[in-house]
Amino acid sequence: MTLEVLTSDLLGPVQHGFFTRKGGASSGVFSGLNCGHGSTDQTDIVNINRERAAQALGVDLPHMVTVQQIHSANVVTVDGPLGGAAPRADGMVTATPGLALAILTADCQPVLFSDAKAGVIGAAHAGWKGALYGVIEATIDAMEALGARREDIHAAIGPTISQKSYEVGQEFLERFIDEDPAYSRFFSSGKNGKVHFDLPAFGLFRLREARVGDAGWIRHCTYSDAERFYSYRRCFHLNQADYGRLLSAIRL
Repeated sequence: MTLEVLTSDLLGPVQHGFFTRKGGASSGVFSGLNCGHGSTDQTDIVNINRERAAQALGVDLPHMVTVQQIHSANVVTVDGPLGGAAPRADGMVTATPGLALAILTADCQPVLFSDAKAGVIGAAHAGWKGALYGVIEATIDAMEALGARREDIHAAIGPTISQKSYEVGQEFLERFIDEDPAYSRFFSSGKNGKVHFDLPAFGLFRLREARVGDAGWIRHCTYSDAERFYSYRRCFHLNQADYGRLLSAIRL
């Protein structure tokens, strides 16, 4: 089966892709293009899936760089393939041609960044913790350190969980309110005292507050489209043993 790769017009001529689960070698609950070594899927199969994604991006697998994601605001600057253990971070930037920066998600936001004029790209794993802690802003700062200008940076949020599917408790809401009472606008009332959080709207808010040139969400919900996307929350609700990870990447 052919890979399905979603793109954003915001990133223009810079090669990138938000890969769906279609076209992979995994089976069972991982059926499709599971690119997550953090899953219990077979390592060899995950490597096959990653190789297919790398080929679609036009790079060798070692040149498709990933990090050990920890829901932080840590960002690393990459200038070549990473040998040994992957750094613990949730953002990457590079100005080196021939490298692809890849993020893994299963409801969290994959955010791809490009300053096509300066030849600088970035990628961030921005779940609620990373977004709240500042991984988006830290990625922009790291791009500027390589010569990018934030007014020339375009950013696209890929498939992520939508507000209607993201029910959380009052303690979650309070954590955001403690940070800034104005963040209440990213929550709507749900049933039984629960609320619903709008993660992509919050990500877009942080991008626009950071004064990037343009930003958008490609408007695909991971939770509600099981045929195309993996979802941690859907896996939990269905009592499944594990879930796959989607890959999103951008390259120079």
